Amino acid sequence: MNIDEMRKDYEHSYLERSDLLENPFEFFKQWWNDALKSGNPEPNVMTLATATVDAKPSARIVLLKGIEGKSFVFYTSYISRKAEELAKNPQASLLFFWPEIERQVRIEGVIRKISEDRSTAYFQSRPRGSQIGAWVSQQSHPIDSREAMNTKWKEIEQNHVNQDVLPKPPYWGGYELFPDKIEFWQGRPNRLHDRFVYTKNGDVWGIMRLQP
Repeated sequence: MNIDEMRKDYEHSYLERSDLLENPFEFFKQWWNDALKSGNPEPNVMTLATATVDAKPSARIVLLKGIEGKSFVFYTSYISRKAEELAKNPQASLLFFWPEIERQVRIEGVIRKISEDRSTAYFQSRPRGSQIGAWVSQQSHPIDSREAMNTKWKEIEQNHVNQDVLPKPPYWGGYELFPDKIEFWQGRPNRLHDRFVYTKNGDVWGIMRLQP
């Protein structure tokens, strides 16, 4: 099959204005629970899009690790490319796509670092191998070979041989995105999808239907 012949009609569900809640976080949690029940193995997978200083787009997959009252939380290296871009331009967006239920959510807003205490608490709750991995990797920086990384792993493991919990690297921690726009997209037949966008004005969220 040629790529231009690949197509899928969306018929799973629909979205009406009456289905929405006034608080987009509460509505996101409803859709999140639907995604959890859908059989998606990793519904917390999301695309994080940032921008370079010269406005070039930059995107990668990260994992959602928390839904707070006013923010979405994830963790990463503070010396990674995404962190360098966020330090210069904190505007970013998140994208979730749940094909099992034919839905996507687009989230735009400002990103800030979370506290060291919160970052440490989450870091030390991770599997020990993930903790060691964070010490091993200078994320996004060049390395000569896989063997060099394996050697560093052995060194870190040996240095903490009797420790189940490692200290958090100073260059690792969390971010939270505070949205000012959240769009909910439900696939519909004939590409006439349902789209509603919440836009924040002060402490109030307005809701508008968008054309597909």
